[in-house]
Amino acid sequence: MYEFVNEIEKHLKERLIPFWEGLKDSEYGGYYGYKGYDLKIDMQYEKGCILNSRILWFFSNAYMLLGEEHLKEAADHAYKFMMDYCMDKEYGGVFWSVTYDGKIKDDIKHTYNQAFAIYALSSYYDAVKDENALKTAKELFELIEEKCTDEQGYLEAFSRTFEPAGNDKLSENGVMADKTMNTLLHVFEAYTELYRVCGDERVAARLRFMLDVFKDKIFNENIGRQEVFFDKDYNTLIDLYSYGHDIETAWLIDRGLLVLGDEKYNKMLAPVTRTLAQNIYERAFVNNSVLTEAENGVNDVVRVWWVQAESIVGFINEGQKPGDGAKYFEAAGQIWEYIKTYFIDKRDGSEWFWSVNEDGSPTKKPIVEPWKCPYHNGRMCIEVIRRMKQ
Repeated sequence: MYEFVNEIEKHLKERLIPFWEGLKDSEYGGYYGYKGYDLKIDMQYEKGCILNSRILWFFSNAYMLLGEEHLKEAADHAYKFMMDYCMDKEYGGVFWSVTYDGKIKDDIKHTYNQAFAIYALSSYYDAVKDENALKTAKELFELIEEKCTDEQGYLEAFSRTFEPAGNDKLSENGVMADKTMNTLLHVFEAYTELYRVCGDERVAARLRFMLDVFKDKIFNENIGRQEVFFDKDYNTLIDLYSYGHDIETAWLIDRGLLVLGDEKYNKMLAPVTRTLAQNIYERAFVNNSVLTEAENGVNDVVRVWWVQAESIVGFINEGQKPGDGAKYFEAAGQIWEYIKTYFIDKRDGSEWFWSVNEDGSPTKKPIVEPWKCPYHNGRMCIEVIRRMKQ
């Protein structure tokens, strides 16, 4: 595994970091929001606030890992754009997107988006100890809890003034969901990071609440997977097995349990995360890569970039537990070889393809757009280095 870790560290330092630094918009702030498959930057494309949050998280954590001043400067640049343009100073919360020069583009307030801002701001605070970043993260926590919840869990989409809105942004596969596993997962991820840096017991209480929801509502014990899309009462809307989210959930819940440090919840959730990881290994790890999803039992054979990145972390996380870890470490290494062969774009000025077909040929999706970010593959690199080298 020594060579594996060194290769991933080299990839982070020599490919991913320079690529995303190269998207800095020095004129209007933030980072350019689009780079096509043809590697042309659209300097006037909208700037997704989720993308900016994920860039802020990436550079904050890269700075904490490597300690290089230019990474702090990159994080500072993303932070300034978030505070100047992504935050709604009138009604609170984070917009969905703004124009290239910082005007409101899409004023939908989505819980998912608020969560990623908390995730990024918490890490930025940890990196540079900017008290305003932590204050803003706590304010967003309060906003989510006041505006975006019901008694059973977390709601999804709202207007600018926090009236309920259709959840088209986080619904797929022909359904319109009132609640989603995906939003719950990333609120949990964000609150984990916030609790880690501030230790507020109110945040801890909500982490416990979400762990109960995962165990009782999201996890389908009969078939050993998470359900994905729900009505307001957590009735599942579709037979969808999201392999990528299951392996991501396995390690993110384990991470949350570690930060929370509650033995009751460790005992309650440990069998769930183990089942999720084992089942992805047995059901979706095919031809040295992990399938994305199956709808009505039919596998989608197109491989997606973020699923491969999260699977490496998920398998390493499972391999670090007592038991038969060797097969999971081996699987992580095989996925990395697959990524090197098929996902890493060999052209100058690029990073990873969005997805590849079953034969390994790339689909011609953008290299950067509001969802295509340094969060999954960059985080994979950072996690591997932290877990296996430091």
